[in-house]
Amino acid sequence: MLEINLLSESDRACWELLARGKDTYFEVERSDDDYERTWRRLLDDEKIRGIAARLDGKIVGIAHYLFHVSVWYSGRCYLADLFVDAEVRRRGIATAMVEWVARDAKEHGFPGLYWNTLEDAPARALYDKVGKFHKGLILYTYRRDANQTSTQH
Repeated sequence: MLEINLLSESDRACWELLARGKDTYFEVERSDDDYERTWRRLLDDEKIRGIAARLDGKIVGIAHYLFHVSVWYSGRCYLADLFVDAEVRRRGIATAMVEWVARDAKEHGFPGLYWNTLEDAPARALYDKVGKFHKGLILYTYRRDANQTSTQH
């Protein structure tokens, strides 16, 4: 039986195992302090949330998301991370988690749900089914040159 709910203090060890698994999969390195800071945010910040998917009582998936205002639309919800243990993928767990986040966001006044992923990510098969892809949109993130300093703000 699949259950999804907000993370709680007792979920820390299982959450961190899956969070580290996600980071290993995406080749992201983080410090122990990064995991501690994120864990505290997930439990203590009203607009940053984390959920766990439990299959027969065992945590097999996690998702992190945040609520924010939007310039042109109603509040929005950004799904920052979604990760399901490889041993239980393709059982509808990720779909159920996306749907859970969408409901939670709407109930809290942030109905616009969006996320991004790598162009070649295997999860795109799922995302193409549950999401609405806007062709032509490209995500850019600002990369400040470490050697460049500016005195103007």
